[in-house]
Amino acid sequence: MIKVAVVDDEALVRAALRQILDSADDIEVVADCDGRDALRQVHMTRPGLVLVDSVMPGVDGIQVVRAVRALPEPPAVAMLTAFDSGELFTDALRSGVAGFLLKDADPDTLVDAVRVLAAGGSVLNPHVRHTFADVLRPQEAAMPSRATTALTRLTERERQVLSLVAIGMSNAEIAARLGIGTATVKDHLRSLRLKLGVRTRVAVAVAAYQMGLDTLPGRSCAAP
Repeated sequence: MIKVAVVDDEALVRAALRQILDSADDIEVVADCDGRDALRQVHMTRPGLVLVDSVMPGVDGIQVVRAVRALPEPPAVAMLTAFDSGELFTDALRSGVAGFLLKDADPDTLVDAVRVLAAGGSVLNPHVRHTFADVLRPQEAAMPSRATTALTRLTERERQVLSLVAIGMSNAEIAARLGIGTATVKDHLRSLRLKLGVRTRVAVAVAAYQMGLDTLPGRSCAAP
């Protein structure tokens, strides 16, 4: 059973998300609260995934993400957003989010995204991905060879793993696709983070997008 905590300042939004997620046989919403009560609820209920509203009064989403990710054994955290702010997404990436979901996502997409995140995958909604592209484009203009240079440092296996991370696969799915062990996948991911100069899995997916490695057939980089 996938245990989820929902953090949003609007009670109606929390109720709607609870109804959608609880309708899935393998998902249980164990807590829903605003930002001020998030850390206490996470301590009490021990969810495997926390969905956090990006903008809340008092304690905002980035603060909640940082506090949850600072726990000794932190759950995965994904950000719920209705905004296109590149600055917000960049701050969230640095804080350790595993993905971004738009609040107006349809129920099936939301449920599938929770399953991907709970399995250790990353979720990058196409709309959010395009916002990242707009933010990154001026940087790429200033340093046009950066992505190419990073790509040349990767082994063929690391490129394969990077492409599969970009389309949202979990470690277990990557291992099955490539015929290797999950421990080996983790080793490749550690090497990728080092070579790409990033700290989180979703940042690896963003890097793959910059390199044009997110177009494999099958699942989309939106994951789902």
